[in-house]
Amino acid sequence: MTAYVIATLQDAPPHEEIAEYIERIPGTFEPYGGRFLVHVTPHEVKEGSWDGGIVMIGFPGLAEARAWWDSPAYQEIAPLRSRHIEGDIILVGGVPEDYDPASTARAIRAALAV
Repeated sequence: MTAYVIATLQDAPPHEEIAEYIERIPGTFEPYGGRFLVHVTPHEVKEGSWDGGIVMIGFPGLAEARAWWDSPAYQEIAPLRSRHIEGDIILVGGVPEDYDPASTARAIRAALAV
């Protein structure tokens, strides 16, 4: 099942280490089947606040996403970003192709009936 790394990163002034991080990051996730799905592209806020840039990287599964995050190659370059850009980053699994949200609604209704 597909998994995603999703980040909201605060705006930061240009810095040489940020440029180096951006140049090097694809090489760290490609061995795990990762690829950029969103990379600080403009976004339209409909509810709440989503300040800064949005980044989303897709992986074949959570195991690959975790392996990438924990890899020596990524951990080596992570400080190039974290020293200059604050943000929130999550790993999340996607739903299967046959996912039916009605089953979630039924579970809520069953809990309400108790």
